[in-house]
Amino acid sequence: MTEIEIGRGKRARRAYAFDDVAIVPSRRTRDPEEVSTEWQIDAYRFGIPVLAAPMDSVMSPATAIKLGEYGGLGVLNLEGLWTRYADPEPLLEEVASLGGVDATKRLQEIYAEPVKAELITARLRQVREAGVTVAGALSPQRTKEFAKTVVDAGVDMFVIRGTTVSAEHVSSQSEPLNLKEFIYELDVPVIVGGCATYQAALHLMRTGAAGVLVGFGGGAAHTTRTVLGVAVPMASAVADVAAARRDYLDESGGRYVHVIADGAVGRSGDIAKAIACGADAVMVGSPFARATDAPGHGFHWGAEAHHADLPRGQRVGFEPVGTIEEILFGPSHTADGTMNLVGALRRAMATTGYTELKEFQRIEVVVG
Repeated sequence: MTEIEIGRGKRARRAYAFDDVAIVPSRRTRDPEEVSTEWQIDAYRFGIPVLAAPMDSVMSPATAIKLGEYGGLGVLNLEGLWTRYADPEPLLEEVASLGGVDATKRLQEIYAEPVKAELITARLRQVREAGVTVAGALSPQRTKEFAKTVVDAGVDMFVIRGTTVSAEHVSSQSEPLNLKEFIYELDVPVIVGGCATYQAALHLMRTGAAGVLVGFGGGAAHTTRTVLGVAVPMASAVADVAAARRDYLDESGGRYVHVIADGAVGRSGDIAKAIACGADAVMVGSPFARATDAPGHGFHWGAEAHHADLPRGQRVGFEPVGTIEEILFGPSHTADGTMNLVGALRRAMATTGYTELKEFQRIEVVVG
């Protein structure tokens, strides 16, 4: 791949964000009604390739149930307000009322409350009793501590999510999580990430993960690039990890690991571009933060926003545009890609002549 000279002592390769690429129409078109947006990971089949990010501003047990009923997968943040407080609603309202300068400090105070195992159990069982697929997320740092509680509560999909997750974490302070050993001993499929490079993704795939999350530092509520200087533009990141999936498929003798774009997927066109670059599904946060029935009351934040020592995120505000159902399926009242996400994906696939998501991954894209 062609490298660019940054200066005499440093070279870099060019990378592209979703905004830098566009999907090219093919020689045929189809009716949107003939398009399937179904996808499957492990034994679980979903009607739409959309996972909701484990962020308190968009996922409560109630909204996770809703998304499951709509054909997607809601992932609960098992280190969030719902597992720290028996009734987090007053705190969610308080966070929405805070002034900008006070938000980060108050978030740090609120999230200082310990996570309670019994609340993890209660929240996951609430989702399970609704009859939808149950998914919960822990950071790599808390996975060992709460893994048994999560599995015993009946989780279907275990998500290990951090700003960046590697299969080779080195620490002189504590024994790091052995991902390969952990996943091998677990009886449920694991999705792990984020990662943004070919090599890091390949190592995660070799741990036995069912899916990998691609991306870090690129979400609407993240400031990782500003604070740490770490980020990889998402179109290139997804394409690189898709290449790792292809090579691992050959290496493993046919084991397919799903690629899930997680970051910078803010509008419907980004979903189509993510799949066109090789993703099997997308994990989104900010689109659901615009829902009138989202728990964040028009505000959005992630775990990075309340880090005790070095916050790498912020609480951001959005103008609500409609219900979660309208954001997914319309009808849309806006022309900016914030509503009818699934309808837009269907139309993008139909416009380019594809009826299946895996076929759509082969569509031509251009830089411009």
